[in-house]
Amino acid sequence: MTTHKITPLKLPVARADVNSAPPVVDTVAPGDLQVDERYQRSLSRASLRLIEKVVAGWDWRRFKPPVVVKTSDGYHVIDGQHTAIAAVTHGGIPKIPVLVIAAESIEDRAKAFVGHNRDRVNVTPHQIFHAAIAAGDEEALTIQQVCERAGVRVLRAQPNHSFEPGDTLAISTLRSLVNKRHALGARQVLQVLADAKCAPITPDLIKAVDELLFASHYKGSIKSEDLSTIIRAGGFETETKQLAAAKSLPFWRALVIVLSNRRPRRGYRSTA
Repeated sequence: MTTHKITPLKLPVARADVNSAPPVVDTVAPGDLQVDERYQRSLSRASLRLIEKVVAGWDWRRFKPPVVVKTSDGYHVIDGQHTAIAAVTHGGIPKIPVLVIAAESIEDRAKAFVGHNRDRVNVTPHQIFHAAIAAGDEEALTIQQVCERAGVRVLRAQPNHSFEPGDTLAISTLRSLVNKRHALGARQVLQVLADAKCAPITPDLIKAVDELLFASHYKGSIKSEDLSTIIRAGGFETETKQLAAAKSLPFWRALVIVLSNRRPRRGYRSTA
């Protein structure tokens, strides 16, 4: 079963008295909406990139109505400024639905703005990844297939218990690895870490193993099975931290050197 009904939770808090009116739905021209700069945020580079993305891929199935308040001079946006600006910028969206709330004073509007932006749980990259799999996203499915074949599990969230061997939360690093090495190369990297019983498989470990297996100055210097044995033996974190601090290196680059220097002494040896 993949669905369930929403049921009440047993929470250690008393429920609030409901003293405000529920919102009502209205339909407005997005260009008629206004932004009060006294409490609204200005557009950042990230904002512009988001608006650009929405305009280029407008899809009503992804639409969330802006929350607005009706004032003497029109509708003011409380939440959803980016959506409203994207609709205006698109040029082909004559009207959008909005949720109209009651907030007569500027203080009430500012409080509503704070509440909308503070009292929310952001969707994590891991939740987005698993949703993308359910949606049939080709990239997500490839990553999932690579991980499954290597014996790696991409978790949906930070576990309440300890990590198990093969667990990972390194979504963005996995994506970069698959894009760079494709399915076969990415599986080789992850197989080393799965065989090493890493719990969890971290971004630093993925980057370090990728470097040791595929970078021109390390490639062929160590066998995958030897690398798994070295990592499984552990005891390299303190040395790696010391080297990273001494040479001002990212942890994963220092890890490459430490692991390389622990390989069986046959052929190439790191001089760093």
